[in-house]
Amino acid sequence: MHNITLWNTWGISLHYYTIPGGPNGTHGSATDFDEAGYFNGMASCLKMEELINKHSAIMDKYDPQKKVALVVDEWGISADVAPGTNPDFLYQQNSMRDALIAATTLNIFNNHADRVKMANLAQAVNVLQALILTDKDKMILTPTYYVFDLYTIHHDARSLVVKFNSPNYNYGGSHIPAVNASSSVDSVGAVHISLVNLDPYRQQPIKIPLQGLPSKTISGRILSSEKFNDINSFEQPNKIRIVDFKGAKKQGDDLLVQLPPKSVVVLELR
Repeated sequence: MHNITLWNTWGISLHYYTIPGGPNGTHGSATDFDEAGYFNGMASCLKMEELINKHSAIMDKYDPQKKVALVVDEWGISADVAPGTNPDFLYQQNSMRDALIAATTLNIFNNHADRVKMANLAQAVNVLQALILTDKDKMILTPTYYVFDLYTIHHDARSLVVKFNSPNYNYGGSHIPAVNASSSVDSVGAVHISLVNLDPYRQQPIKIPLQGLPSKTISGRILSSEKFNDINSFEQPNKIRIVDFKGAKKQGDDLLVQLPPKSVVVLELR
């Protein structure tokens, strides 16, 4: 048995891609998919939580002071290459499904901020879960871009623990948690809560106790779309974009939120 010293190791790498094709391991189309392709994509995405938990448990045994970071340096959805494009370039469209995968994954990272010190998409432009798509001199912002825009409020903030019991999203005899969330408080005391509803058809009522939280002003923004395979195209570049969210209100000492289907909502409490 040899002891391994990690004094010069800043981080340990983890790669994991969401494969939406289900148990058979196929990728499937980035845009032409049904609820099975949607559900399997969400279930595959949520495995990131299990991977981080298992890696962290081993790292905690040998590095209880958390000096070494877990670095998720490749993540995102891997679907089939877009028809008519060079298969070597892995050009992939980006749908509302991708946005929900991005937001859910970022929530998982936020909730493991004590160990996950860095995480990044493999590429930012055109490839896999890209933020930007280009075509010669044209450029569009993807739904994933808008998720990253929404989540900038967590930058340089302190993570807050979020505890709740999620209802299930059921499909084909299987189920996954319908709702996931993360929260942080920034340097001026504003609290931000990012909520994701993976259920494509049912809204989720959320009640947040306001004791100990600022609540003088409450505002929100939302990213959603009519269909889970909606996309931003060069013909319709603004089909999916951030708008103001009006579904949160104070009631006594609670904040009541009606979380729409297949949506990403970020609330700000000041």
